[in-house]
Amino acid sequence: MSKSNIQEELKTQLQLLHQEKEEDLRQYRLKMSSTSLKERRKSGVCWYPVDLLKTHFDAGERLMVKVSRQKEHVDAHSFQSGKLVSLFSSGGGENSDEAVSGVVNNVTKTEMHITINVDELPQWAQHSQLGIQLLFDENAYREMEKALQKVIKGGDDRIDHLKQVILGTKEASFDNQDTIRDLGLNDSQNEALRLVKNAQDVAIIHGPPGTGKTTTLVQAIIETLHRENQVLVCAPSNAAVDLLAEKLGEQKIEVLRVGHPARVHEDILSKTLDAKIANHADFKSLKDLRKQSEEYFKLASKYKRSFGHAEKVQRRAIKSEALRLKDDANNLEYYIINDIVSKSQVIVSTLVGATNNYIKGMSFGTVFIDEAAQALEAASWIPILRAQRVIFAGDHCQLPPTIRSFDAAKKGLEVTLFEKAIQRNKADVMLSIQYRMHEQIMNFSSRMFYKNELKADDRVRQWKVFSEDTPVEFIDTAGCGFFEAIDPETRSSFNTEEADILLKHLIEYLGQLDTIGHQDDLQSVGVISPYKAQTLLLTEKLLESGLDTAVASKVQVNTVDSFQGQERDVIYISLVRSNENGEIGFLGDTRRMNVALTRAKKKLVVIGDSATIGQHPFYNKFLDYVQEIDAYRSAFELMY
Repeated sequence: MSKSNIQEELKTQLQLLHQEKEEDLRQYRLKMSSTSLKERRKSGVCWYPVDLLKTHFDAGERLMVKVSRQKEHVDAHSFQSGKLVSLFSSGGGENSDEAVSGVVNNVTKTEMHITINVDELPQWAQHSQLGIQLLFDENAYREMEKALQKVIKGGDDRIDHLKQVILGTKEASFDNQDTIRDLGLNDSQNEALRLVKNAQDVAIIHGPPGTGKTTTLVQAIIETLHRENQVLVCAPSNAAVDLLAEKLGEQKIEVLRVGHPARVHEDILSKTLDAKIANHADFKSLKDLRKQSEEYFKLASKYKRSFGHAEKVQRRAIKSEALRLKDDANNLEYYIINDIVSKSQVIVSTLVGATNNYIKGMSFGTVFIDEAAQALEAASWIPILRAQRVIFAGDHCQLPPTIRSFDAAKKGLEVTLFEKAIQRNKADVMLSIQYRMHEQIMNFSSRMFYKNELKADDRVRQWKVFSEDTPVEFIDTAGCGFFEAIDPETRSSFNTEEADILLKHLIEYLGQLDTIGHQDDLQSVGVISPYKAQTLLLTEKLLESGLDTAVASKVQVNTVDSFQGQERDVIYISLVRSNENGEIGFLGDTRRMNVALTRAKKKLVVIGDSATIGQHPFYNKFLDYVQEIDAYRSAFELMY
């Protein structure tokens, strides 16, 4: 690809990003404008009413609020950690005086932790019916656009060089240092460390499911710190950033977490700038200066309007002292922040969070981008603009970024910088030993996505819940008449009879474990479907199933996207689609199915209609595979 083609490609990215922003804003306004609270709640952008369970200050002295919603209002929702939200009273909305903004820290089906952007909760929050709703995040788009424009404009030798290497007009350069320390890693992980150590501009760690990508990345960061005083580490999501912060902290690395952590946990909070300021040796002096300044300002404001010359002079002197104390406090805070930032070995943030004011103007020898295959290209450029070289880690064979505009996605917005870099360079190492799953669970994905190069570690190769268990089962509903239906409100597909068969199999399997005394060997079960309507139906049926509470607590139901990065002892997948036209819609995204199939450690059960899915080449090969390993069962066996 020529330089001029690269420029055109980048300009197209900018146009597609504008298109995505417009579509995102359109969908937001559609959900918010002229809709009732009930409708907004149903569409997943509002919780109302909520109960205020707790308010407290975290380790960084930020105001935290914990709210819950009533069980009868547990609809599917779009809230995630890092999202901007508004806490409002029943008398207002997000633009009302009776509303304050904040950021979601973490969220479950019924509870949410939020960091509120005020020093104390307003009076109305104690006496009104409260709600939480999503705000549109203009800032993220603004920062992505600015980054792309800088890359297009160029003019900086290093940016121009990285642009050409990453996008394939120049070859990546490597030194030839062969020795690395023995850290107990496998051969492919050591090869990845060697690649990172020798990379002058770009290196890529390709980490298929269960291959120890995070472990390898953490060791690569530690090795880099032997040569560099400080590195920047980023990921698209708050949860991925927190995981890295946690793992690096366990290695006794001095980590600074910039932005809002997703995990409301002391280990993560203690790494935030607010917490580090509060624990700094000079923080007491800072508090004293601020308190004195406030007291002087209050004293100056007590003077009445009609007073004599002496009072004017005194008031001016008091105000002058208040301002001096305020300046001293600001200077001390500036010193404390600089002291903390300069002593941090690793600064971690989301991609957009790399624009944080506290680290603005800083540059880094190396930036590491984890989960890079889930990031929009524009977002990936944000931290790259700050670095001499970039190390990508991720897997483009798993879920791509979430994109609102179908048209923009198809025109190229869904192709990530990671994917371009791995396809246009010889700068990657694929981790090839997986430590998660039984080899029969692994093999199909290995064939379809990883050139059949994955190998199961001996510790997991024959891993089962019990020795006679079958590690993979496909339950075929073809011929049963279990046809799909569509939820008229959400337009999401569901399949009631398929959900019944899944629950029947699960309950019988749990009963079998109980009978043979292996109940305690099963720690976790995941029930997955690509369709949200099916997960809601399965959740309802699970609640009605009469399962023992202790056993039911081991079972989690959710969409494929929600399970990315997670694992369970046993995974059930409900494919849902069953129709006479062979239409599979959403299932056609085979990367999503790769994620679903590779969540299981010891047992995988897939339920679907072979007559419908078998018309797609990917699923036809999957059906061949289950026949090959003798994992095929007809749903008729479970019906009688």
